Amino acid sequence: METHGQTHTRDCIDCGTGLVLGENWTGARERQGKYVCKPCWHVRDSQRMYVNGKHISKSHPLYKAGKYKGFEDAAFSSLENYKDNPQGQVYIITNPAWEGWVKVGMAVDANDRAGGYQTSSPYRDYELVYVVDTEDRRATEAETHARLGELFEQRNEWFKCDVEMAKRIIDGVTGEYDEAC
Repeated sequence: METHGQTHTRDCIDCGTGLVLGENWTGARERQGKYVCKPCWHVRDSQRMYVNGKHISKSHPLYKAGKYKGFEDAAFSSLENYKDNPQGQVYIITNPAWEGWVKVGMAVDANDRAGGYQTSSPYRDYELVYVVDTEDRRATEAETHARLGELFEQRNEWFKCDVEMAKRIIDGVTGEYDEAC
């Protein structure tokens, strides 16, 4: 009796289906010794975590199945309307290593964001010196950056000015937004 086409010699280790190259199994998986059919592979893949295209092990403390641009996206992905919700805080951070410079940023929670900065400094010397709640953190930050940028030297979100001047400008911007609401 003559056999036509490919015949399977292995079964999927997940569902027991016969594996057929080019149909429900790939040559790459065969070479790697991965005896899993395409449908089962997709199920497995949906249970993996990827951050910026890189696979994250299930043993990672921040593991959560899905595909994310960064760990912050993964952390906040389950919070309803996180990306669409404009409320939050605008803050000022300083560091004695850059005396005379202030960083003006925005976050949902400025204390949490400040903690992230500490991990990049061996001296843990970033100081959160000012925080203001705002109805629209993105707009408040953008307007504050524009006003500070007109007056002071700027390097991304860092401005060569004193804390009091940065506070006054933030307060001016938030005051205008509060009156408009």
